[in-house]
Amino acid sequence: MKHTFEEALDIFHYPFFKLLRTAHEVHVQNFDEQSVQISDILSVKTGGCSEDCAYCAQSARNGVKMPKQPLLDLETVLEAARKAKERGASRFCMSASGRCLSSGAEFEKICEMVKSVKALGLETCVTLGFLTEAQAAQLKKSGLDYYNHNVDTSPEFYSQIVSTRTIDDRIKTIEIVQKAGINVCSGGIVGMGETNEDRIKMLVLLANLEIPPRCVPLNKLVKISGTRVDDSNPIDDFDFVRMIALARILMPTSYVKIAAGRNTLSESTQALSIFAGANALFSSEKLLTVDNIKDNADGKLFDKLNLSIENPRL
Repeated sequence: MKHTFEEALDIFHYPFFKLLRTAHEVHVQNFDEQSVQISDILSVKTGGCSEDCAYCAQSARNGVKMPKQPLLDLETVLEAARKAKERGASRFCMSASGRCLSSGAEFEKICEMVKSVKALGLETCVTLGFLTEAQAAQLKKSGLDYYNHNVDTSPEFYSQIVSTRTIDDRIKTIEIVQKAGINVCSGGIVGMGETNEDRIKMLVLLANLEIPPRCVPLNKLVKISGTRVDDSNPIDDFDFVRMIALARILMPTSYVKIAAGRNTLSESTQALSIFAGANALFSSEKLLTVDNIKDNADGKLFDKLNLSIENPRL
């Protein structure tokens, strides 16, 4: 069923407790309300990206002096994956900076990482920028479970954040990934200067894809000095919870993930978000170039909320 912006806008502005109750009812119809899925992420290649994303420290066009890190060796990646599994993560994500990877030695090494992490008993996820159909097929053959490719924001606001690509470019890669039989992880970033209407339009766009993303990460902007959005106003916590609830209602069977910026959310805001339908989290102390939660903070929160960690389920 296709959703309209007007419908989503109306839902977003439900009285707060009605919105949470509606979203929670959708959630319990599709998921175990007392469990969350945990992922870990590692930057396997960092910095020097040719794209001009306004929020990203890895862009060579921003004013951030971030040193370039070449592709990590396999054993370093596997050691990080083993530690993630020990912490309870069921999915391990590997991110390589850049617009795309050529189908050469680096791409072959990424495929070997996917195979080796998969052999540890973890779900695998990568984010490599744009893909060709041949690359997507090769990743699928290597055992890739998820491909992360965020749409970032609404179509209307997109050009104010990125000029080196279009949102249609992003959607094309999502379609290539889905055609190859790989699950898509796609969401966006909030707090970059966009309006609530932009945030709603982004969720409607994702929900109306031919196949909605299996996982929808919502990132609260982590401001980095030197980027073009380092002076933007942060999203209000209640609006963030409304975003979670709307994502759950529009995409009932998708995992809704609280991603970057969770370390700025209080335990109470996180609890409201989970009640509203968030059922996936990043557990690592670092999310690529920014800080995440402190060691064992999740364990303490899960105990307070009587939550358990979900086993992999594709």
